[in-house]
Amino acid sequence: MKNSIIAILCFFLSQMIHAQKGFKPLFDGKTTKGWHSYGKTSAGEGWKVENGVLYFDPEAAKNGQGGDLVTDVEFENFHLKLDWKVAPNANSGIIFYINEDAKKYPNTYRTGLEMQVLDNDGHPDGKITKHRAGDLYDLIQSKSEPVKKVGEWNTAEIISKKGKLTLILNGVVVVETTLWDENFKKLIAGSKFADWQGFGTFKKGKIGLQDHGDKVWYRNIMIKE
Repeated sequence: MKNSIIAILCFFLSQMIHAQKGFKPLFDGKTTKGWHSYGKTSAGEGWKVENGVLYFDPEAAKNGQGGDLVTDVEFENFHLKLDWKVAPNANSGIIFYINEDAKKYPNTYRTGLEMQVLDNDGHPDGKITKHRAGDLYDLIQSKSEPVKKVGEWNTAEIISKKGKLTLILNGVVVVETTLWDENFKKLIAGSKFADWQGFGTFKKGKIGLQDHGDKVWYRNIMIKE
């Protein structure tokens, strides 16, 4: 009980500090309000909330009760900030600029770009360049790897302003690029997404948290437009 009270107090303290800096919460610490599973109207039962933490429970997600969690609204120029941690061998991702035309694009990652969330040492993707924690998935490798040990909280930031994209992990800038220019189109052409119509082309879209079938936790989800 004591730990739960401390966790809740820390959550609200974080909310107050970020509010003073112009951020607004995307997660209220108590419910999945403002989010839904991709292509649906509500969040699947695999996404749970406890003590100010949003987490994915693979067991509860069976029978189609999972799916990537996406915001109800779209964002254009933004500064997203959140904390994440993973279980051993786990994989997830923070996906952005998602176009939720579920009939045309069956998954969030058919259109959205992804900042990788991963156990680098335990998951097979950790052996693949541009698939490690903090990478702009399959497009740009991180400049460095300030990721913490499995089970510890990491702070990720995604800043997108007028086509300039910056990814920050634990206070360290790990990726910088310009979106949608000729060089970016070449990056896509040289990736697994080369033949995916619409991928990485949308300049406004939803933000998503990936259900990759593994345990992952998120908290202090804030955004400044």
